Parts: sequence; structure tokens; C-alpha cells
Amino acid sequence: MRRVSIFGATGSIGQNTIDLIARDPDAYDVVALSGGRNIVQLARDAQDLRAEVAVTAYPEMLPDLREALAGSGIEAAAGQGALLEAADRPADWVMSAIVGVAGLAPGLTALERGATLALANKESLVAAGPLLMDTARRNDARVLPVDSEHSAIFQGLVGEDIDAVERIIITASGGAFRDWSMEKLATATLAEASSHPNWDMGQRITIDSASMFNKALEVIEVKEYFGVRPDQIEVLVHPESLVHALVGFNDGALMAHLGAPDMRHAIGYALHWPERRELPVERLDLAKIGQLNFRAPDPARYPALRLAYEVMETGGLSGAAFNAAKERALDYFIAGRIGFLDMARIVEEVLEDISKEAGAFGAAVTLDNVARIDQMARQGVDRRTGLKR
Repeated sequence: MRRVSIFGATGSIGQNTIDLIARDPDAYDVVALSGGRNIVQLARDAQDLRAEVAVTAYPEMLPDLREALAGSGIEAAAGQGALLEAADRPADWVMSAIVGVAGLAPGLTALERGATLALANKESLVAAGPLLMDTARRNDARVLPVDSEHSAIFQGLVGEDIDAVERIIITASGGAFRDWSMEKLATATLAEASSHPNWDMGQRITIDSASMFNKALEVIEVKEYFGVRPDQIEVLVHPESLVHALVGFNDGALMAHLGAPDMRHAIGYALHWPERRELPVERLDLAKIGQLNFRAPDPARYPALRLAYEVMETGGLSGAAFNAAKERALDYFIAGRIGFLDMARIVEEVLEDISKEAGAFGAAVTLDNVARIDQMARQGVDRRTGLKR
């Protein structure tokens, strides 16, 4: 039996991972599950999968978790220390699906003991790509991408030489507002931003899709994971969300990865790698689909993409600042305190503020420095908005 842990088990990626594991329960020994405030779901999944330990990120939720697991023999724990302890438990394969930079430390802990890390937590690569990938190399561990775009690139590179790659194209649906006017965007509501035309995802990533901050993070991920230059990375708006990425080679060939918009494909590929096994996903009928559409993203509509390329050129800790400022600005939008278009403006202003401090982005990418710049960026958003959470 393969020993697996799932961090972020109650989110959309975690639930899709559990769906696949539950279809073949005798093949897996579940070590740890983690979640947030959805204690009912966390406890139910822990019991169904017979996990060793269930961890909530919130210490105040521990009494509820203990009560929900009473009599099951499953250990209940809470807080950052418990997450790190769970990540240090022997597991062959670890799903990193905690939302935000909070997923970085558990992922590093898993890599330090040589586990295979299935990475859905894009913030880990954006904030600390060099640290994450170096930790994997030093411990003979492996990072497998779970974002649909990066899984598609990974699959397109099987048997290929990365030095023969000329360009990498990732696609974006364009989100809920891809056809809205700029005037209408200025008044976009939380409810409107929280509905995705193609994918079934959590609220935060759905809003990030509408603003293209999600794609901005993914552009940075491509650079950090595959080691290509920023000028080799392109983004196309593809409303159908069927072509997830394309890899262009030096002979002019383009290798495209197509599939239904179902995260179980990328998750299943990482779960079964290096094998490819049958998955319960829709099979595409290209004749029925008829046509695929692509267009260049509008820079005025999606300033987050421009910021991503600036962050890649700056390097160092700028990715950590970008991610933290984005997360805090999103908090304010969800709280109804700023408008939809204010998010990108505030993030850009905060990056400019931090860049004026000597050496702010140039320090080594360590866990402590990432935490320091993360806090600096969040405080910068607070100052720029003139509000406190």
C-alpha cells in the first residue's frame, strides 16, 4: 500500500484527490489529512479513509475536531506545529493543496524527508521557488505539478530535452469577466467574481481567475519549475478551457495537451506517476466541439500579467511580496472594502514601495526571509488601503 497525506483536504483539490483515492482504497494507506474550519468534512473524510491523524489549521477548532473524531481512534491536532508534525510523518506521496503561502512550510517538511510532493499550492513556487526546488534536489525528492497547465507542460516534455524548448504557452479561460467592458469591471461585485464559466473551484481562486492573478502566479511557476526564461513564456485566452498548455520546440513544432476541465486529470497523473492509469474524466468529442478559440490577453484588462513579468525580471523575494500583496488585496475585496480593479493597482503600489527599501528583494530566499517580506507586503496593503482587517 502506498502511504499518502493530503494537506488542504477539504478544498476543491483535496476533495478531488480524495475522490480518486476512495475509488481504490486498498491501494492507499492514508497518513494525514488537514483542513481549515470545515470540521464536519475533515472528520468524515478522515474516518472514511481511516487516516492516522486529522489536523485543522485553527487551534480554536480543535475541540470540535476531537468531538467529531471521538471513538474513531484517529488522532486530532491543530495549528502550524501540528501541520509540520503531520508533514514529517512517513508518507510516500504528499498532496500540497493548502491555499496561500501557509502551504510552503509543510511542503518543505515533506521534501526534507524525501517524499514526492504533488504541488497544487502555487504560492510555494511563486514565493520561494529556488528554496523549494533546491530542497527537493538536496533530499532526492520530487515535485510533481498539479496545476492543470503545469501538469500539461510536464506531460508534453516527457522524453524531450528542455534545451530544445523554444516557448511555453499556458492558457487562461479569461474568467467570469473576459467579455466585460472596463467600465462594467469597475463595479464588479463579489458574487459576480465568484462564478467561473468553466471550472468548479474555491472562491478565492475563482476571483483570482477573473482578475488573472491566478494566471500571473502560474506564469511565475513556469519559470521556477521548468527553469525557462520569462521571454519564453506566453499566455493565451482560451475560453473553452480544453487546451491547457502548449510546448513549442526549436523545430517549430507545438505539442498541445487537451482535456476536459476536470482537476482529477492532473491530480490523477501525479498520483499514478510514472504510470498512466484510467481516470473517471470526460472524454473529448472533438467533432462535437467543432472549434477552439484563442486570443491574446488585453494588458489593460489584466494588469496582473504585466506585474508577473516584472516580478520574474526582479527575482529574489519579489515573488513572495507579490503573492502576499495579492492575498491581502483579495481579502479586502472579499470584505467589500475595495473594488475589483483596485486589487491590481494596490499590489503594484506595494511592490513599488518595497522596492525603494535597499536590498528588500535581494536577500536570500529562505523561509525566514519569505515570512519577513510576506508580512511587509501585507502591511503595505493595509497602509495603502488605509484600512485594518
